[in-house]
Formats: sequence, C-alpha cells, structure tokens
Amino acid sequence: MSTLLADQEAPIISLSAKKHFEELPTTEAKLYAHYLSRAAHWGSRAVLRSVSPESEAIFDLILGVHKALGSPKSNEEYQSILKDVVSAEAVTQYLEYASQFLGNLGNYKSFGDSKFVPRVAQEDFAAIVKAANKPELAQLYDIVKEPLFATSPALLGWPEKGQLSNYYPECASVIKKEEIEAINAALADRSIMPENTRVIKKSDSEFVVLVASALKENTVDYYPKDAIHLKSGALVTIQFGDHSKEFIEITKNIQEAGKHAANETQKKMIEFYAQSFETGSMKAHKESQIQWVKDLGPQVESNIGFIETYRDPSGVRGEWEGLVAMVNQDRTAKFATLVNNASTLIPYLPWDKFYEKDTFTPPDFTSLEVLTFAGSGVPAGINIPNYDDVRLNVGFKNVSLGNVLSANPKNPKKEEVISFVSASLQEKFRKWRDDSFEVQVGLHELLGHGTGKLLQETSPGEFNFDKSAHPELSTYYKPSETWGSLFGTTAGSFEECRAELVALYLILYKPVEVLPIFGIKEEQDQKDVKLIATLLMARAGLIGLEFWDPASKKWGQPHMQARFGIFKSLHKAGVVSLKYEDKEKFSDLELVVDESKLDNEAVKALGDFLHKLHVYKCSANVKEGVAFYSDITGVTEEYAKFRDVVLEKKLPRKQLIQANTFLDGQGNIEVREYEESEVGMIQSFVDRAV
Repeated sequence: MSTLLADQEAPIISLSAKKHFEELPTTEAKLYAHYLSRAAHWGSRAVLRSVSPESEAIFDLILGVHKALGSPKSNEEYQSILKDVVSAEAVTQYLEYASQFLGNLGNYKSFGDSKFVPRVAQEDFAAIVKAANKPELAQLYDIVKEPLFATSPALLGWPEKGQLSNYYPECASVIKKEEIEAINAALADRSIMPENTRVIKKSDSEFVVLVASALKENTVDYYPKDAIHLKSGALVTIQFGDHSKEFIEITKNIQEAGKHAANETQKKMIEFYAQSFETGSMKAHKESQIQWVKDLGPQVESNIGFIETYRDPSGVRGEWEGLVAMVNQDRTAKFATLVNNASTLIPYLPWDKFYEKDTFTPPDFTSLEVLTFAGSGVPAGINIPNYDDVRLNVGFKNVSLGNVLSANPKNPKKEEVISFVSASLQEKFRKWRDDSFEVQVGLHELLGHGTGKLLQETSPGEFNFDKSAHPELSTYYKPSETWGSLFGTTAGSFEECRAELVALYLILYKPVEVLPIFGIKEEQDQKDVKLIATLLMARAGLIGLEFWDPASKKWGQPHMQARFGIFKSLHKAGVVSLKYEDKEKFSDLELVVDESKLDNEAVKALGDFLHKLHVYKCSANVKEGVAFYSDITGVTEEYAKFRDVVLEKKLPRKQLIQANTFLDGQGNIEVREYEESEVGMIQSFVDRAV
C-alpha cells in the first residue's frame, strides 16, 4: 500500500517559455502558437479516458472543488479556507494528490504505469468536497470515491491479467489478449492504423472499434463501410466520434492556427491535421507528418496526435500528445554541429555498413523551449514520426526540449541528496549531470533512433538489399511487416535501449570527437563527463527496479527496462560494482564506477550489447532478438533484492507547470505563468477550461 501513496514534497517547477514566446518576431507566429496550444490541450480528456474509467471524473472533481472554493491563489489560502474543516496536514496531502494527478493526467503514473492514491484519509477528502458546497461535486465524489482510493488494479496492462487498460473500456466481459491481437491483425490486413482507436468488447462475438474524430459518421474511404469478420467468426464494427466534443474544438483551433501558418508546407500540414482530427483518418495524419518533416527550421515547432504507443498493452494504440514550442537558437547551434558530424560518427558504431542506411539524410535537430506539452508526461527529447516508411523515405526530426532538461525549482522544498551516489561524488554529479544528460539525449535521438536499415522485401521478390549476396540471412521484413508489428510489445523498450546504448557507447569510445560539440573541450572535463554519464545511466538502471513488478515479472516502463539492461551489462563486465555493508536492508548501497575500465571493458560490453540489438532489429530476427532482450533485462534475485531499498529511497518525480496563452480581444496575447506550488498546477488547468 505504501508504494501506491501519492508523492510527498515533489519538486514543482514552472516550465518557463515566456521569454522565447515574447521574442517571436511576428504576431502571426504568436497566434499560430496560441491556437496550436489550445488544440493540444483540448486533447487532455482523450488522455484521461485512455488511462482509467475514473480519471476524467477525478479531473472534474479537482477542478470543480478549486473553483467552488473561490479559486484560492496559494497553498496558504487553501489552508485558511479549510482550517475549520480538516487539519493542515490533510489539506497538504489533498493538494499533493491533486497536483500529481494533474501532472500525470490520470491516477496512474505516466512514468511506470503504476497507480497512486491519496495519502489524505477518505473522510478528510470527503470533508473537503463537502466544504465546496456544490451538490454536483458531492455526487461526483460518490461516483469516484471507491476507485479513487482502491489499490487495485495496481498497474496498467492486459485486463485478463488483472491489470487495467482503458483502451478497452466498458467491456461486457474481460477482453482477452488473443481477441485484441486478432482485431489488431484484422485492422492491419485492411491497412487501418490503430493509433487513434479504442476497442469495446460487447460479447465474445461482437466488438466495436472506437475512432477518435469530430464527425460521428464515416466520411472517408480509408475505413470499410461494413463490419469486419474475424477468423473466429466474431464481428467487428467501426464507430466514429470517440471524444467527438473535444475533437470538434481541436479541429477548430487547428484550422485557426492554419490562418497564421508561416509557409505553404505548414499550411499543408495543418490541412492534413484538420482532416485527420475531423474524420479520424490516420492516413491523413501520416500525410501531416510528411509535411512536418519537410517544415525545416520553423520559429514555432509543433507535433500533435496519437503518437506514442507505450501504454497500450498490445503496443499499437497511441496516447494523445500535443507539443508547441519555440526554438532555442543557442542550443540548436550545438545540435546543428552534431548533425553535421553525424556522417563521421556513424562509422564508429559497432556494426557493418550492410546494416546501415545507404545514405544518412541528416534530420532537422532543434532545441526547443516548451510552451505546451499536452499529455501524461513531458519527455526530454523526441525523435518522430513513428511511421517507419516516413522515417525511411522522407526523414524524421530530432527535438531536444531544453527547458525540460534544465528544469529545476526556484525554491527547493529541501536539499537534494542523490541516492546511491557516494558523498565524494555528490558535488561532481550535480555539476555534470545536466551536461551529460544533454549529450546523452542528443546522441540518443540523432544517432540512436536515426541509424539502421530495416532489411525488407519491399514488394514480392523485390528487396532493399542484395539478397543473393547474403544467403546466411534467413529473416527480413516481408512487404506488410513493420518493426512494430513484428516485435510487438517488446519493440518500444528494445529500441529505447538501442538508442541509449548508441549514446553512451559514443561518449565512452569517442569522447574527443563527441564532447567538444557540446562545448566540453578540456581533457579533465571530458573525463568527468565520461564518469558521470556512466554513473547517471547505471543509477537510472538501478532505480528502474521501482518499475519492475516482482509478482507479474512485468516492466511497467520501457525506458527503465532499457536502462536496467545497460546497468546489468556494465555490472557483469565489472565496470560498475555495488558497495554496501548492510547485508540485510542494503541501506548504505552505493554505485561505484571503475574509471580505469571505461575505455576498454565498458566500450566492449556496450558494443557487444548494441551490435546484437541492432542486427536483430535490422534483420527482423524476432525470435532470437526478443529472447536475448528478455534475458539481458531480466531481474534475477541478484538484483531483485535491491528493489526494497530503491523504493525506500525513491525521490518524487518533478511536476512541471505549463503556461497558458490568452487573447485580449485587441490582438494581444498574454502568456500567463504560475507559481511553483500545487495550487499553481491546479490553476493552470482551471485556466485551460477544457
């Protein structure tokens, strides 16, 4: 139970982008950003509805209570209003839960997919709702109070395993994995992309695929007019208008943004966005991504839609995301240098050129200051689009989110102590972690996700490689197969691990070529970054045990599974060791990096690991690839015994408060930022009114 309680004293940070917004050179650019931001936020309820059945109602309850109490301006004002209702501690616990809920857009953590419940007692939560003095809020609380405090299901995942997924809502009976996979296969056979869908099981013989769209009827040829027959005999019908109310608003705001587009490419992108969100056509969304890739160096960068598929247990349905950001010119200059050096760095990677693209087309690589990231969490970097054929034939973009990378609270609630790092390295770790992470993210996105050639039979009898010259190659991608469709739920973590390995491998193997790109030129500084980058990764892998469930043996977070695999390989190679005197609780556990082994043993271990992942991916070797990855990321008792101390020492994740933009009626745009507090987080969502 204690592991499911909402975080206490979480760092709350204002994700400031006001300066960069106000520096946009034209009103048109500001209006473009404003309307895209509004469109992005209107998708928030689609996120809530994909998390849990109760999330949307909890969202409405939190915002409703805040407004009914007169929209208090600070935590202290909340305390004053409720001082005769509940204790000060109860108010703090309520606010901490509310802020964490809004920061995750649901009652399951965006990073780890585990449930969290309020620390505040049920009777105190009820008293706070009662103090709002609104009958509709009392009714809402009665509806959600049981799932709000329930500790089960504890994880998002397959419903038939007792986990939860609201990608499969309102089912008359538990939908089975084999039924979901049969529906996915049937949609794939008809070239229907499932990212913007959810599935309802009406009975064993009747299923409904819900399509997110403004319109409630089918208006495009992309979808079949009649029901789909599964091999089992079951019928699958397609129903439009999931999230219709919100998608009407999304489409309106997207179209308004289009009136202020900077060029023809942006206008085409906006047109395809609007078509996709109005009709539900993922074909139109793919076209929008083609235009997005071609829109190089925009003043306002954006990407909107059902993008990442990590939270769907079957790995195909996406979560709504909406990015709107401005370019940070100084940081972008660093990444431009990295892009320009890509062709010289790729040959250092541990695979034959047969497994590399015939020509590496440098992508647009930009450092952005985030104005809006509507979704369940804000990443530090992005490499998209996720459509394999667009990436291969058109290209992709790398985006580093600068104000996320550097986000730290102005007034920390308490002094930071970095767990599992020795006292002698605390200062050095703090000094170099941001720089190390920036290098890691840059290499991860550009050369991690950007390298590799999928060996494919492009059409019957036609190949994108010389098949006759490689008779040893027994596996490759068939015409209708993709990386995601073959590797399934393993694909996301597998690819993140490959990208993480590329980055750390290059930092250790070629620091003299890589680190000066990021302004790290002195020999001692490079040595320090090599150490801290390795320690940063090893620590991430160790604390990743939080996201591994010993009961189900399931990893709840693909990035942490990847980092654990890297930590484990470094540990097995003797590069990283675990030091402790307490052999029962491991309370003094520390990670120790042997610097003398970074140039040789570490490079060899990482290179061997990376080579295997890369070849398995490129050659579509699912059987050996999944078996290898499952083994190297498997948590044996040797490591599982440290999970309790990881949980005991875990630090709450940062919560990022995003600004809002407002039109004043005279064409002026206000950027409103909020105080770094739980109330600041709540008010930022109230002001969005979505």
